[in-house]
Amino acid sequence: MTESQETYEGKAGSTPDHASQLDSVLIAEDDPIFRRVLQGWFQKWQYRVTAVGNGVDAWQALQGEDAPQMVILDWMMPGVDGIELCRKIRTRSDGPYRYVLLLTARDDRKDVVTGLNAGADDYLTKPFDTEELRARVRAGRRILELQQALLRARDALQFEAAHDPLTVLWNRGAILAFLQRELDRQSRNHLPLAVLMADLDHFKEVNDTHGHMVGDAVLQEVARRLMAAVRSYDLVGRYGGEEFLILLPGCDHADVMASAERLRRTIADRPIETSAGAIAMTLSLGCVSAHADEAPPTYTALLRSADSALYLAKAEGRNRVAVAPRKVQASAAGKG
Repeated sequence: MTESQETYEGKAGSTPDHASQLDSVLIAEDDPIFRRVLQGWFQKWQYRVTAVGNGVDAWQALQGEDAPQMVILDWMMPGVDGIELCRKIRTRSDGPYRYVLLLTARDDRKDVVTGLNAGADDYLTKPFDTEELRARVRAGRRILELQQALLRARDALQFEAAHDPLTVLWNRGAILAFLQRELDRQSRNHLPLAVLMADLDHFKEVNDTHGHMVGDAVLQEVARRLMAAVRSYDLVGRYGGEEFLILLPGCDHADVMASAERLRRTIADRPIETSAGAIAMTLSLGCVSAHADEAPPTYTALLRSADSALYLAKAEGRNRVAVAPRKVQASAAGKG
């Protein structure tokens, strides 16, 4: 914090770590007396205040992750004036939106247009009434609250579009897109990639015996265990029904069996507790690996090989892992 930058608490006992960005304000005003007046008003309105005396310090104060979203700027300041600072703020596309209220003694209509065109959201001419300032700040806060609500709604829609609503794993479209991305990465970086197709054994019997509510609970617990058993950068998706697709970047033919066995055991070693009691479940897995020293396969060829290996695991008695033979994998690599 520079000598010309000060932080003031509007609420007793509040701290920067717990203060909302909407409950904080940045005031940039070079007149120390008027700056103190503004600080007092905003403290009275329960804002946490960061006050600076020039545009350079104001710009620096806006670089932090928890920087205020409400910004009160004087037009005339040393270093960087309010108009230039508005333009700098609007050139940034990252981070939350900053609501900028420009204060000035200029009252010419052209000056108002200049300020708004520079990126200010509102404009207030000195001297002004305290209640008018408060009303404009309230209007600005409503806009910031609306923007936050829209961002939350956008994030929720993006999440829903890419995730399975029951298991909260990646959905089929998303996991297939990740598979293509990982294959592109493998082609560029010459790294191996393992693809596992997993299927819950006799899952239909769970639904037929205990009902779909219990079946859903089983799927949710299986998804949770699979996610807990993989690395942070591995990818798990619900491929459809009781089938799961698992991508293991950097995992080659020598490691894929051990990785798949770990996933199989995380389901088979402990029954799943449900409202109908404990239900023992097992998992069959088919595995294929794309090798760093081979021509990159298409994702459809890899899926075909993994599915064939899964069919083999089922045919051999279920609750087991089958790895696609190297000749099958080589055939997959040669397609597309």
